[in-house]
Amino acid sequence: MRNIFQTAAIALLSASAVSSFAQPSPSPAANDTIPKADKSVTHHSAKIGDKIINYTATAGTLLLKNEKDETVALYGFTAYTKDGETDLSKRPVTFVYNGGPGSSSVWLHMGAVGPRRVVLNDPDATPPPPYKLEDNNSSILDVTDIVTVDPVGTGFSRAVGKAKNKDFWGVDQDIKSVSQFIKQYVTDNDRWNSPKYLLGESYGTMRSAGVVDYLQETMGMEINGVILVSVVLDLRTLTFQTGDDISYILHLPTYAAVAAFHNKLPSKPANLDAFLKEVRDFASGQYASALLKGDRIDPAEKEQVLTKLSAYTGLSKDYLTKANLRVNEPQFTQELLRNEHQTVGRLDSRYKGVNQDLLSEFSSYDPQSSSISPAYTALFMNYYYGELKVNKNYDYHISAYGAEGFTWDWKRGGNNGDPSTPNTGVDLADAMSKNPNLRVMTLNGYYDLATPFYGMEYTMEHLGLEKKIRDNITYKYFEAGHMMYIRPVELAKFKKEVAAFITNSK
Repeated sequence: MRNIFQTAAIALLSASAVSSFAQPSPSPAANDTIPKADKSVTHHSAKIGDKIINYTATAGTLLLKNEKDETVALYGFTAYTKDGETDLSKRPVTFVYNGGPGSSSVWLHMGAVGPRRVVLNDPDATPPPPYKLEDNNSSILDVTDIVTVDPVGTGFSRAVGKAKNKDFWGVDQDIKSVSQFIKQYVTDNDRWNSPKYLLGESYGTMRSAGVVDYLQETMGMEINGVILVSVVLDLRTLTFQTGDDISYILHLPTYAAVAAFHNKLPSKPANLDAFLKEVRDFASGQYASALLKGDRIDPAEKEQVLTKLSAYTGLSKDYLTKANLRVNEPQFTQELLRNEHQTVGRLDSRYKGVNQDLLSEFSSYDPQSSSISPAYTALFMNYYYGELKVNKNYDYHISAYGAEGFTWDWKRGGNNGDPSTPNTGVDLADAMSKNPNLRVMTLNGYYDLATPFYGMEYTMEHLGLEKKIRDNITYKYFEAGHMMYIRPVELAKFKKEVAAFITNSK
């Protein structure tokens, strides 16, 4: 589930730097030595919306302590705080992270919430450098301070002292350490009485559901609101496990949206929302019933389902017959445009790429990821070491995938589900039931095959909440993919929805 995961406007940015970085920290091999926490502080201004916002950027690390007061990690972050705010009880702060697991916060940081954004050639391939970085007119800094968080193994974050990186690489371990970071940042910066929000993307939504409950139950910190971007809380909805048909059902509406976008249906739907409601009804009704019957399905009924399935997905009846009505995500992305010698993206299926093997069953790469990742990486590095004046001797890791021994522990403590398919929806339900004022907003793209929107709906509708608590959840949809904010018109909508959520619920 790698999360690699804009209105164009002219804005003003001026920077003056006061760097407090010391000498480089010891290498990870010298883990028994506790390094210093360092930071670079710079001052800027930017036009956000129709106002000039003066702000301070703090990029660096803090030393994370565990419940035994032992220093266990050097934790990296970037904080943006609006200047001139004297009453911090009225100024929200939002903690932002991506997912993976194993991804840094670069994507949300430089694509959606921060004061600077990467310009892409969406939805076509972005040309090679030089890339373009511009001020983000749709940043949320006008309504909330922002802290982007890099979990251990990403950014500058790593285990120190007696701890090891692997101690942080797991569902429960990650929830705990991110919660500890939030508590420590809040304490260090006098934000205990500020309105507080969590904004996570992809695996970051699974993290947020656990963190909001952990903060509340273990640390006595209530969160005002949780913003879930490209939602997956129950891993079972994505895994296409043998003998479990739920993933096929929940992916079908997204298959239909993608097929419609690429003009692979008999006719273009006049209204996308109405069309997707129709496909949802088929998926949860006739299609689910047919899959439930398994090998007992009547041939006539199977033929009827095949006809509708082909009409909704753009795949041939012959292919669907061979698939026994069940097509998983990498099969779909490879098959849909096979005759055009193309494959479609997983994170954002508006993107197309060259199909390198016309005989292959599964797609071998994600055209969206291949298109945008180099631009994000290059511009972030320029920005971090240039505008934010971070010491170049510190090596920023975009992801943890190259880290030695990186594996993820999916097991959970207590009764929180199958260890192979954890579900932090139970954590979110617990937090919402015990804090009836906690509000949640989901944001999902119609063309996202990494975390399909119908899977989000299924999970939210199975939290077992009382109706008055269920009403605290709002759903927002975008005509884009996993990183809906890379499409300029959807970035403006993203900002509008997030800003309204924060200003209305603080």
